[in-house]
Amino acid sequence: MTSKIEQIFFKIFSEKNLKTFEKVILFFATGGFIIHLLLILLNNNGVINIGENILLQNPISAIYTPFSFILVYEAFLLIYYLPRSFTTSVAKQYEIISLILIRKIFKDIPEVDLNENWLSNENNIQLIYDLVGILIVFFLIFLFKRLKENLPKLSVNKHLDRFINYKRLISLLLIPTLTIMCILSFADWFNGLFLDQYVDDELNYLFFVDFFSILILVDVFILLISFQYTERYSQLIRNTGFIISTILLRLSFSTTGLSSIILLISGILFGLIILSIYNQMEKQPRQL
Repeated sequence: MTSKIEQIFFKIFSEKNLKTFEKVILFFATGGFIIHLLLILLNNNGVINIGENILLQNPISAIYTPFSFILVYEAFLLIYYLPRSFTTSVAKQYEIISLILIRKIFKDIPEVDLNENWLSNENNIQLIYDLVGILIVFFLIFLFKRLKENLPKLSVNKHLDRFINYKRLISLLLIPTLTIMCILSFADWFNGLFLDQYVDDELNYLFFVDFFSILILVDVFILLISFQYTERYSQLIRNTGFIISTILLRLSFSTTGLSSIILLISGILFGLIILSIYNQMEKQPRQL
């Protein structure tokens, strides 16, 4: 059973399949960008009437669409990296959240009002929050990855292969889950875009609210399985801390404005501090 899971995993996540999926995403991202631009052009010139959604008024907003496809690709890569290590998986989650924030900036820019006092406009202030937020998030991710590279080398447990295969099985189960979520989210996104059934913030975090909720459950499940393979207090605390970090990221979707940015930054900062403490603990000589 273990070898079968490994074979299926490497067959699905083969180099050829990864390259093919990357090309498909690039095709849809490019096509989506062109179609979005055409819709904006036709809508602004009165050829068609598809509402007053901000995403269908300014050409800059068209960048929102290819970024959406890129985010789906990053979510797929997260599933691929899941069996490697808890730290690698969390780092990929941080990258996804940063791309979500960048995508949101491209939606916020057309809403900026330069004809009045800059700080008196709510949309202008929101753009400032997002710009400062992405700079801080990008820097924290840089620090996290640098700490990740300095992780102490640990001896390999003889049962580690079984644990990794458990995680590969979870990754395989997440593939159809991700696919179904993408289809349902695209339908919701289409309705929200053309029928105005969703407010802006719901559109920004559509799909990723449910995706991060599933990630939290997956992380907890992996943590429970890991109890069989490690007794190190530092590693258990590190993995638990990463779950708390993911929960904070998920909570940032539930609020708006400065509160959302603060929760997002707090989640990544918490993970960074946890990893830093873990590194220091593992460098200490163990006492018998």
